[in-house]
Amino acid sequence: MMVGWLPDRVSSGTRTAADMTLLRRIRRDVHRQLDPEAWPHKGLSPANAALSLLIFLTVAASIAETEPVVSAGREHLFRAGEIAVGGIFLGEYALRVWTCVESRRWSRKAWPRLRYVLSLPALVDLAAVVPAIFAVAGGSTLVLRLVRVVRIFRLAKLGRVSRAWRGLAQAVVERRSELMIAVGLALVAIVFGATLLYWAEGDVQPDKFGSIPRALWWSVVTVTTVGYGDATPVTPLGKLFSALISITGIMLIALPTGILAAAFSDVLQRQRDRERRSRDRAFRRDADERSP
Repeated sequence: MMVGWLPDRVSSGTRTAADMTLLRRIRRDVHRQLDPEAWPHKGLSPANAALSLLIFLTVAASIAETEPVVSAGREHLFRAGEIAVGGIFLGEYALRVWTCVESRRWSRKAWPRLRYVLSLPALVDLAAVVPAIFAVAGGSTLVLRLVRVVRIFRLAKLGRVSRAWRGLAQAVVERRSELMIAVGLALVAIVFGATLLYWAEGDVQPDKFGSIPRALWWSVVTVTTVGYGDATPVTPLGKLFSALISITGIMLIALPTGILAAAFSDVLQRQRDRERRSRDRAFRRDADERSP
């Protein structure tokens, strides 16, 4: 009896192991499609490219829906579209929760899926489903207007599918000290410019430059090179100070631009190096799995 029973148990165990291996492969492939850092090729994966297009289309629809000429008589169409998009985002959210254990960031921690669900990226994904819930339940005009605003925040999901967005955020974090110095210099220039124009133009134009707080508006739009033109100096000394402050503003605008450009270039180079190493590891892993 043992002879007839043993092969069935071995065969059943073999099928179970094969099923688990197939499930892991599917989960790994889905993870590569959804996680930009796991995608071994250049650019976005097909799934993330489709999600990016869907996000832009839903935001465009949200903007168009606020125009009565467009939305009049088509409320059911916009609501049906909202429910369909919400279903897609809900499915994406479920797949991200299922595949998060493939990521090194979460697989090394206890309760990886619970930690992922409570993370900020997962909360952004979940928030994208909220408008669909309101569309199904209905609501007052005020609530629907709030939902339209919330739908715009779906653009925040683009940070999940684009390395460039992550690289820009990382560049800002890495150079935050230099950027804070640039902001401090700009504040000093604004206050200094307002003080000079108060001294030069205060008696001539007291309504616009009669105090330093009044002159601050002019100084802000001048240093930031906006120049609305609602307040302009008329005295020769005021014009001289205005020219100097305008030149200072141009230099201050260029300072953070150069800092961010250099930091962004460094981050992108590191990302390319990581992508190359990730592709090499993925190819080696695939080769090991295919080898007998």
